[in-house]
Amino acid sequence: MTRTVFNFFSITLTIVGFTLTASGEANYLKIQNYRVAYGWAKRFPQDWIILRKFENAGRDYMLMVNPQTLETKVDEPKYYQVKDMTMTQVRDIFGTSPYQKALAKAEKQSANIQNAGIEMGMPKEAGISLTADLCPSHRPLDKKIFTDLFTEFQKVEKPVPIALSVTGIWMRQHPKDLDWLKMMERNHEIYITWINHSFNHRVSKTLPLKENFLLEPGTDINYEVLETEKAMLKNGLQPSVFFRFPGLVSDQHLVNKISSDFGLITVGTDAWLAKGQQPQAGSIVLIHGNGNEPIGVKDFINLLESKSQSIAKKQWLLYDLRESVDEEFESSN
Repeated sequence: MTRTVFNFFSITLTIVGFTLTASGEANYLKIQNYRVAYGWAKRFPQDWIILRKFENAGRDYMLMVNPQTLETKVDEPKYYQVKDMTMTQVRDIFGTSPYQKALAKAEKQSANIQNAGIEMGMPKEAGISLTADLCPSHRPLDKKIFTDLFTEFQKVEKPVPIALSVTGIWMRQHPKDLDWLKMMERNHEIYITWINHSFNHRVSKTLPLKENFLLEPGTDINYEVLETEKAMLKNGLQPSVFFRFPGLVSDQHLVNKISSDFGLITVGTDAWLAKGQQPQAGSIVLIHGNGNEPIGVKDFINLLESKSQSIAKKQWLLYDLRESVDEEFESSN
């Protein structure tokens, strides 16, 4: 997948209820009636799957996913031929697409109470997909992760891809850290895939896993998913089609609900560095960038240093999570 990056002057325009920066970053400030709505949006040459609909300052919008590349975007329905559908109909029509295959794989790997979903991307590639979780924390963003990433990869891979699992509470508590990440992206130093990590990320030190995190009785899963997406859009972030469970804790019913009720792909990990799990070729690596996991961050920095020669020779790279997942399923066609 090739993405063209444009350099613009950093100016900001306020237009009918949302802020639009010259880099294309849109902050939807007056979101109303945000809801799950499935459908087929046709416009040559690419068909899109509709996941959400909402209004903003009197205009209608859709959040859509490209079923071939897993890329998402927000656009107005007036530019498309729109056909409303159920999720079952969408999955039938796009049954051979990487999007549907990824949903099915996540559901198949949903029995475990911890680490359900897709754990690995492209196993034949020399490199990893890096994911960093931004759970609620009183500590500041661990910026060393991002500066070291850029320093190590800037000569061979720019911008450097990273997937960030973000919570609504973290966005609310760390606006300056969020602005810093957005600045790095505007400067084409990193390229971020934003993963929904729930809004509150509640956790109990005493409850068993089967009643903890999003499995806690009384949890409003609609709020946890949709309010996080709204917070992303208000902050100028593009919600992806991925979801990561807090604590990696879920059950089969909840994983299936995330895919069928929200159209999102559950992402786990096969290499949580702070737990001593070592990455392999194609691993989806997990660290925490919220300041709460210094061991995992240190292990990742050490991993970068150990791979420095391979990185310089382009023999060990970081992969965009979306490309890693969709190419896995494209290769299986």
